[in-house]
Amino acid sequence: MPEHQDGARPGVHGDVGARMRRFRKERGLTLRGLAAASGLSIGFLSQVERGISAIGLTALNGVAAALGRSVADFFGDEPGQEAPAVPAVPQPGHFTLTRAEAGATEYISGQQTYRMLSARGPGLVLEPLLVRIAPGGRREDAYGHAGEEFAFVLEGELIYEVDGVEHRLRPGDSVHLRSTVPHSMYNDTDRVTTVVSVVTPRLF
Repeated sequence: MPEHQDGARPGVHGDVGARMRRFRKERGLTLRGLAAASGLSIGFLSQVERGISAIGLTALNGVAAALGRSVADFFGDEPGQEAPAVPAVPQPGHFTLTRAEAGATEYISGQQTYRMLSARGPGLVLEPLLVRIAPGGRREDAYGHAGEEFAFVLEGELIYEVDGVEHRLRPGDSVHLRSTVPHSMYNDTDRVTTVVSVVTPRLF
C-alpha cells in the first residue's frame, strides 16, 4: 500500500494525522509541546500523525484547542479550508428540531464514525452523537478532558475503560461519567458496535 510523503498510510485517520502534523508545525510546536498542551502522550500523538492510530473526537478536541483550531479543521478535502457558507436560519436559543429527512453530518476517524444527531443550538451545550465503532485498530490512550459524557450501547459490545478499570458493555448497558476521569473505549469483537453518546461541551 502506498504511503503519504509524511509516512502516514492513506485513509481518513491518516488524513486527520497529516492535518495534525501540519497544524502543529505551523504553530512551531514539537510533539512534546503538543503532548503537554493536550494531555495526550507523545507516543500516541506520533502514531496518530503517522496514521498508525486513530484519535477519538473528544481527544481530538483537546488537540484542536492546543493548536488554536476547531475540530472541523481536521476533516474535509483541504486542511484549513472553510466549508462553503450556508444561509443562516434563525433558531431560538432554547430549542432545535432535527428531522430525519434533513440528513446528518458524519465524521470518520479511524475505526469510529460519528453521526451528529442534532442541529446547532446557540444556547445548548450537549453534543449528541451516534457512534459506530468498527472492530480492530489500535487502542486509544485513556484520556481525561473537561465536561461530562454518557454512552448507551445499541448493538454489539465494547470495552469501556474508566480510571484504569475495564468494563464490558453490551446492548442496553450504559456508562455516565465526568470526563475529567481518564477513559477510553475499544471494540475487541469482530462486528461493528453502535453507541448513542452524549458529551459536553459541544465539539463543533
